[in-house]
Amino acid sequence: VPLILFFIFIFFYLQNNEYITKPSTVYPYRTRTEKENNGPMIKVAHHKAYVIGSYVEHRLISKTIQTVAIVFRSEEVQYYCLLCCDGRNISAAASLDIHSDHFGYDYGTADITCQVPTTCKTPAFVAITSQIHEGNGSLWNIQSFQPVGNQQPRTENFPYAFTVCISVMYDYMNVLGLVQAMEMFKLLGVQKVTIYKTSCYPETQKVLDYYVRQGFVDIIPWTVSSYIKVARGWKKSDSPGELHYFGQIAALNDCVHRYMYESQYVALQDLDELILPLKEDNWTTLIPHLEAIYQHRAGFEFENNIFPISIPSDWRPEDTPDLWKNVMGVNVLPHVYSLPNDPNKFNNFKVIVNPRLVFKTTVHGLLDSRGGTVRVDPKISHMYHIKEFSTQGYSETSLIRDRRLWDFANKLIPAVSKVLRQALNIH
Repeated sequence: VPLILFFIFIFFYLQNNEYITKPSTVYPYRTRTEKENNGPMIKVAHHKAYVIGSYVEHRLISKTIQTVAIVFRSEEVQYYCLLCCDGRNISAAASLDIHSDHFGYDYGTADITCQVPTTCKTPAFVAITSQIHEGNGSLWNIQSFQPVGNQQPRTENFPYAFTVCISVMYDYMNVLGLVQAMEMFKLLGVQKVTIYKTSCYPETQKVLDYYVRQGFVDIIPWTVSSYIKVARGWKKSDSPGELHYFGQIAALNDCVHRYMYESQYVALQDLDELILPLKEDNWTTLIPHLEAIYQHRAGFEFENNIFPISIPSDWRPEDTPDLWKNVMGVNVLPHVYSLPNDPNKFNNFKVIVNPRLVFKTTVHGLLDSRGGTVRVDPKISHMYHIKEFSTQGYSETSLIRDRRLWDFANKLIPAVSKVLRQALNIH
């Protein structure tokens, strides 16, 4: 009976007391395990906002929790963090920062940030919510709690030297290209590939399962299209929808935070893109070389070079293993002619970053960082983007022959063949 009277007192006291609007409030402990969710895309109840991942931010003066989210940009909401701390729940007011890169779509990537109260030593779980007023007196409507990552910072001894973040995979059917990309990443020194996956073909899934079993690939289920009408492109006039390109920017930001203290460097790129050093053998020797030239930056920009798959080359058909010929997808090796870049125009690029110096990232480059980025001399390293692309307006003499990829062929070909045999049972 005393316990029941206590909760009745708390109920009416909170409903009629103005202190609920203060930044920090301690609530009776509620069992977070009943509403725990490890996955991305947790909806904030009653609002057009979706939580992706929450992480401790160690780089500011005060300890904070930063949550990567997708929000409806025109919706004004006061968010709160409900933190699970050492057996009790503590609420803290949160600030909202919508990233500037949203390409005019209704939804955009945002950071929901709250300062960790001094009474909370270890914020193990967090729920993002808003203050609501209902007839039953409920103050909080908790959709789900989420684990808080990055509890312990690192400055050395990272589990991985290089991690590649792929965002996003949807309706993916380029099986041969996927295996070639994974094996090229290995040759370049990559130890982990994380893919934000919406959908793929069954054969693709078999390959992904193979690499997951190896411990080389992590799959993040990317279910944003179940909640928001996503665009399949970046330009709103050409690609209708509510959110830019399947929520790619949110995925990239989440990946940077996810591997901030797990990987020394993180590459933000697509599966049909390869960042190749021209004189070094791999990224392991390339990055120290770049740091010696350009000093320690938050990131290095690698200029995009398009290799249209429609341009024939002198690759001999007999050099392609027979077991590749019945595999769905594009063989990257024959495509050695690139289109010239106009030095007077903006040329796209992708980056390899030190994630601990990055605060906000976007598709091409960084929005907020310590140290900024620098464009790498394309004679040292650049990006090979092998894709369908119109060659109209380009003469044959203007094409650039670049066979650097062939230098990896002797190791790449047997490695790819081995995976196809083991993952797809092709002989």
